Amino acid sequence: MTLQISAWLRRHAPAAALALSPMLALAQNYTAEHPSVAPFVEEMRAEYGFDPEHVRQLLAQAERRDSILEAISRPAERVRPWHEYRKIFITDRRIAEGVAFWNQHADALARAEEVYGVEPEIILAIIGVETFYGANKGSHRVIDALSTLGFDYPPRADFFRGQLKSFLVLTREQQVDPLSLTGSYAGAMGFPQFIPSSYLAYAVDFDEDGVRDIWNNPVDAIGSAANYFAEHKWKHGETVAVEATVSGEDYAQGFTLDRGLEAKISVGELKELGWTPSVELQDDTQVMAFEFDAGDHKQYWLGLHNLHVITRYNRSVMYAMVVHQLAELIREARGE
Repeated sequence: MTLQISAWLRRHAPAAALALSPMLALAQNYTAEHPSVAPFVEEMRAEYGFDPEHVRQLLAQAERRDSILEAISRPAERVRPWHEYRKIFITDRRIAEGVAFWNQHADALARAEEVYGVEPEIILAIIGVETFYGANKGSHRVIDALSTLGFDYPPRADFFRGQLKSFLVLTREQQVDPLSLTGSYAGAMGFPQFIPSSYLAYAVDFDEDGVRDIWNNPVDAIGSAANYFAEHKWKHGETVAVEATVSGEDYAQGFTLDRGLEAKISVGELKELGWTPSVELQDDTQVMAFEFDAGDHKQYWLGLHNLHVITRYNRSVMYAMVVHQLAELIREARGE
C-alpha cells in the first residue's frame, strides 16, 4: 500500500489494538445513529458540496468489518529478517509473470518511460509486489474499509475519514458506484494499490478514454505508477543501491535508518568509518546506509536517491529493496 500506512502500523499496531473504542459493539451499518456520521455528512456538504441525504444513504450501506479492525490492529507484517522477507517477493514465478506483463503491455511501458522518465522494470516491480500484476487487488469493499477505520478505529480515525472523503470525491468525479469498488483492508485500490488521496493526486488517464481506471485498466495503472514516481523526483538511469563491505570498529556509526529514511550521509564520511562501496561512488554522494540479515551473514547496503523515492511508495527499506531487486531480475530475464 502507498504512503505511510504500513510504516505506522509496524510502529504502533500492538498498542493500537488496546485502544480500540467501545464503539466496536455498535451496529454493523453506519446509520445516522452512529455518533461520527452526522459530522462527516456535514463536512462532505460544506467541503465538497455533497447532498447530505445521498451521503447518509451511502454510509447506511457501508458495513463495519471486524476482520478489518483485527487486521489493522496487528502489525502489517510479521517482523522478518531480510532473507525471509525477500523470499516472499523474489520468486521465479513473480519474475516470469513480470516478463509476461511487460511483453503484453510493452507499448504502454515504453510510452510511460518516455513521458515520465521511469524505467519499465520499476513500474512492473511495484505492480508485481503490490498485487502480483493485478491478480490480487483486494477483496474488501473500499467503502467498508474506510468507514470501519474512519469511524471505529480511533488511533487513525482522522486519517481514514480523510481517505473516505477522497474516495467519495473520486467516485463522483469518475462516475463510479462507491459500493462497487474493492481493495485492501486499508482502502488501497487497483493494480498499483493507491489509497484515495494518491488516486486524486497521481492517477492518470493514460489511454485517454476519459476515465482514470486503475482497477481494471493496466494501461492507466502503468501511467499512474509512473506519474507517482516522477512526481516524487525519480531520476532515470541512476543507480538505486550499492552493496558495500565494512571493516574496523566504527562502521556502525554510519547506519542512518535510526534517523529516518530521509537521513543522509556522504560516501566520504562512510569511507572514514570503514565502509567500502562495491562500485565507485563520488565522495560527496549522499546515501542512506543500512544492514540486512541475510541468514548466515550480514549484508551492508548504500541506498541512493532513487531508493529513497521507492520508500515514498511504502516507508520500508526492505520493501524498497525487494522492488529494486525484483526490477533488476525482471529486466535480466527479459534480456534487456
